[in-house]
Amino acid sequence: MNNQVLVNYNKLWKRLIDKNMNKTKLREKAQISTNAIAKLGKNEFVSMETLAKICIALECGVDDILEFTMNEK
Repeated sequence: MNNQVLVNYNKLWKRLIDKNMNKTKLREKAQISTNAIAKLGKNEFVSMETLAKICIALECGVDDILEFTMNEK
């Protein structure tokens, strides 16, 4: 049985709502690409550098913006 690690960014989207910030404002403040925003929107993996930029922009830790889950194949 193979397990696949999945990521979800629901915490990030909730945090943006709490801060009254949209994806465009996040992209500008964190200086990340539109491609990175698209990947986040699809719950795809992004680089550690992108995650760091988001955390700095939102003054939070990685565990405040994402969660890992296991998907059993």
